[in-house]
Amino acid sequence: QVQVGESGGGLVQPGGSLRLSCAASGFSLDTYVIGWFRQAPGKEREGVSCMADSDDITYYKGSVEGRFTISRDVAKNTMFLQMNSLKPEDTAVYYCAATPGLAECNPADFDSWGQGAQVTVSS
Repeated sequence: QVQVGESGGGLVQPGGSLRLSCAASGFSLDTYVIGWFRQAPGKEREGVSCMADSDDITYYKGSVEGRFTISRDVAKNTMFLQMNSLKPEDTAVYYCAATPGLAECNPADFDSWGQGAQVTVSS
């Protein structure tokens, strides 16, 4: 019954912005570690950004730091990834995930996964 699901992917030009949303059900996001991950063709799934159950504890992959922002709206039980200044190398399927336990921003540490949202950055 613990589920998350992404929305907001699409096609955007380099330098543009997208906001991914992830609705959670069956649990409260403020009690979980949350994260955004991505998988590009031919590459392993990697952590993009993660946030502890305290909003001031965050992690960003170095290549997205300063461009992406992770956040959550507890009242709506929804998490977000704001992506600005997008680059072609950001093209990937993006996944939201959550776990109740201690976690690094590593896919293996997360229990509940969305289905993925395609983000394509291209002219």
